[in-house]
Amino acid sequence: MEKVTIELNANWAKRVNSPFMYIVTALQGVSITFAPLFLYWAGAGKFYPGAEWTIVLVCFAIVILIPLFYMRLGGAVIKELRKQT
Repeated sequence: MEKVTIELNANWAKRVNSPFMYIVTALQGVSITFAPLFLYWAGAGKFYPGAEWTIVLVCFAIVILIPLFYMRLGGAVIKELRKQT
């Protein structure tokens, strides 16, 4: 097994070590488990009747925006791994 050290720029290090990560991690769990369920309930009219579009927009924002954070972080890590030494 090899040990790999990855250097990220200061902006990513700040983001990963900040309390913001707790919010992103919590929203990741919501986006994976509850957002599809809330979308189903909103479509059936069983979840906050009258506010369906608000729930749908919030769920889609969570489902789309949270993975973008991890994709950008993963892209920075992969870039460092592929860098020629």
